[in-house]
This record gives sequence, structure tokens and C-alpha cells, in this order.
Amino acid sequence: MDSRFLMFVARRAVNAVITILIMIALMFAIIHLVAPTPQDLARLYVGTHFTVPELNQIAHRMGFYQPIYVQFYNYVTGIFHGNLGTDTQYGIPELLVLQEYFPVTLNMVVLGTILGIIIGIFTGAIAASNRNTGTDYGIKAIYLGTWAAPIFLVGVFLQLVFAYELGLLPTGQVANPTLAIPPAVTGLPLIDAILAERWVYLYSYLRHLVLPAVTIAVISFGGITRLTRATMVDSLDKDYVKLAYMKGLPKRQVVWGTAFRNAIIPIITLMALSFAFTVGGSVVVEDIFSYHGIGFFFVNAAYNLDYPAILAITVVVGLAVIIANFIADILYGIMDPRVRLT
Repeated sequence: MDSRFLMFVARRAVNAVITILIMIALMFAIIHLVAPTPQDLARLYVGTHFTVPELNQIAHRMGFYQPIYVQFYNYVTGIFHGNLGTDTQYGIPELLVLQEYFPVTLNMVVLGTILGIIIGIFTGAIAASNRNTGTDYGIKAIYLGTWAAPIFLVGVFLQLVFAYELGLLPTGQVANPTLAIPPAVTGLPLIDAILAERWVYLYSYLRHLVLPAVTIAVISFGGITRLTRATMVDSLDKDYVKLAYMKGLPKRQVVWGTAFRNAIIPIITLMALSFAFTVGGSVVVEDIFSYHGIGFFFVNAAYNLDYPAILAITVVVGLAVIIANFIADILYGIMDPRVRLT
């Protein structure tokens, strides 16, 4: 493998680790601003139903009387060892709670993001190859409308039309609650249902997944469409594209084989940003469709002032976004070798 590419990956990995540490440091600082004393920190992590002597004992046991740099070291090492605190609602480690909720959201967000990317690239390429025509203007109107629409409005509209009016899809929930959940092997319900050959559950799960995933796709494809159109228009004006037309190559091959291949690079970065945007938007989507993922868990934690859960969700979502950006950087380097020199 090219040594320059390995150095590029190493630099991006170091940048990702530094970003993670900065995020953790910000979380640590926020915690200590909200709870400046050891008793306040203990109350933040275990709840308010303890006396002051009990809070002092808990603070000593959790190391809140230690110097601030020791607390930060313990906080960082605890996160990297999977210690995200204990949930004040369930009384179990946050990691176990997240293992139940996060895969549900991950399935929804990944499917919705992939669908949005496919729609965005396809419509953007069509608009670019037919620029300044009715097709171009029509696509522009559609993506601007969906891009500007609030996510809750899109979700409620799809739910009203396809669930309540037409009755084609379920109104909400992850799957039919009367069906037995497949044994957790990977933690991802979709994969676990396939491994366990629970085809009825898989069918129900996919039907319940359609509306949330489509909602995410609808509100996320607009930016990709716009960028794809802009980069494709620029590529179609290049001399190598004009040369391809002069050689007699069909329009489809020129658009998708020549112009698109050179226009895809900037789109990769937007894909990572789209993933980050949809992770944040999943809170609203899950509330609309009663989809019990990490967004549903976050709303419950906020209502019940479950600070360990809120902090754990923030850390996990932040890690997911940073990892997505790291993957985008690597793909960028693969697609454009010039990036490896930067």
C-alpha cells in the first residue's frame, strides 16, 4: 500500500482522536460548570433522593474530591473503557441502555441517509445534465421545498398520508409489539432478525422503518442535490467532457462515467455532514413515529433530568459523527490522491 496514503490515514486518525479528546474535555467542563462542588456532582450522577452525608460518601467513592486533573483523567479513561455512568431511571450502566436504543436509531439513520444520498446524487446529476430546462427548474423547486420544510412537518405529512389516509404503512413503533424480539447477536435488530430467521418480525420491522427513513431522506437529499448539480455543471464544462462528446460517447456514459466520477469528491464531505444532521434530526423523527431509539431515550432523559443519560448520549452521538467524518476523509483520499499530500 502507498506509504503516502498510510501517512494520510495516520494524520486523519490523529486528528479524529484529538477531536474526540476536545469533545470529552468540553463535556467535562460543562459538567463542572453545572455542578461545581463534589456534592453537586454526586447529585448529578445519582439523583436527588439522597441526604447530604450520603452524597458526601458517594462523592468520595466516585473520586469527586480528587484534584481536577485526576478527575479528568478518570473521566477520559472511564469513557474509553465504556464507563458512561449509571442510569438514574433504570439503575443499570448507561452502556447497557445505549446498547438497546442506539442500534435502532443507527438502522434508521443509516438507511435514511443512504436513501437521501442516492436521491440527491441522482436528481442532482439529472438537473445538471438538463440545466436551464423545465426538468432542472422542477428539481430545484422540489429540493428547495423539502430542504426548507421543518422535519416535524415532513414526518407528520408522510404519516398522515401513508399511514392514516391510505393505510399502507404503520403509524409508528419499531415493529409489531405482539411479535417476539429476535435474540441480540449483533445488537442491530435488522441483522439479528435475519440471523435468527425471524422473517415475520423482519417484514414488520422493515414496514415500520419505511416512514422514519423516508422522512430523513426527504429532509437530507436537498443539500446533496444542490452540491451534485453544482459540481456536475462545473465538470460538464471541462474540456475532457467536451472531448468525450466529440468522440461520440453516449450522453449517459459521459454524464455518469466521466463527469460524475470527477464531481463525486466534494460530495463525500457533504455525506458525512448529512449523517451528522440526520443523527440530530432523529430525535424529532422518533418522537413523531414513537420509534424507541436513542432520540426517544434522550427525550425521556431530558424530561426526567437524567444527566448521566444525557451526557452518555452526547458522547456516543459525538463519537459517531467524528467517526463518520473520519471515514469521509479516508474516502476523500482514496478518490483524490492529491488530498494525501495535504
